[in-house]
Amino acid sequence: MVVVSVPAEVTVILLDIEGPRQQFPLGLPLCCLLVKDVLFPYIKENVKEYLQTHWEEEECQQDVSLLRKQAEEDAHLDGAVPIPVASGSDLQQMIQAVVDNVYWQMSHDRKTTALKQLQGHMWKAAFTAGRMKAEFFADVVPAVRRWREAGMKVYIYSSGSVEAQKLLFGHSTEGDILELIDGHFDTKIGHKVDSESYRKIADSIGCSTNNILFLTDVTVEASAAEEADVHVAVVVRPGNAGLTDDEKTYYNLITSFSELYLPST
Repeated sequence: MVVVSVPAEVTVILLDIEGPRQQFPLGLPLCCLLVKDVLFPYIKENVKEYLQTHWEEEECQQDVSLLRKQAEEDAHLDGAVPIPVASGSDLQQMIQAVVDNVYWQMSHDRKTTALKQLQGHMWKAAFTAGRMKAEFFADVVPAVRRWREAGMKVYIYSSGSVEAQKLLFGHSTEGDILELIDGHFDTKIGHKVDSESYRKIADSIGCSTNNILFLTDVTVEASAAEEADVHVAVVVRPGNAGLTDDEKTYYNLITSFSELYLPST
């Protein structure tokens, strides 16, 4: 087994949740099966029923208003789907317009605030009802427990919203494991390919950037973190994008969180 030693100055481990196209259980970094093969298909399969069930609720109306505003901004784009205003519109016609707009955004891999907000509310309802549970690679939770026992702080940094992150950790096959995570960051603090984001995270945590070890499966994110003087290890999981020979040589690579060695332990 390859072992990567964690530098002595590291006191914080920062985990990505998901890579670009994972199809396997939530591996941190790597969210899986859950993101690509469960969460997104769930939206497509259930958005119409969700809207019909929750239409009169204030939260749902806020989601629709935000989607309508986004649709107006997207009006110049090919294939963009408009959402009519409430007055004078048939309810089922309006709901179908929202559904078609969501389908269009998702088919173009849009990451608009409006779409993410509706998705987040739908996932929250599904997790709360027990219709979904997050599944982690077998090495993840035991490793996080060991890190915390060794005095490490553990934070999450993902393109998924903080709310969505908490849903995953709060409703997993391992139970509610939110207590294992010291804090969450999403792209509100900055994009993962921007080195400044990692400096802001360090400031928010109250440590130096070289006190952080960032685990990711995306080398462009690893490079951005290194620019900020953050330590990096690249996690290689089944289904990940391949690495170049240079990347394999340059980065510390691990295939399991159990391959991280903390000198203090």
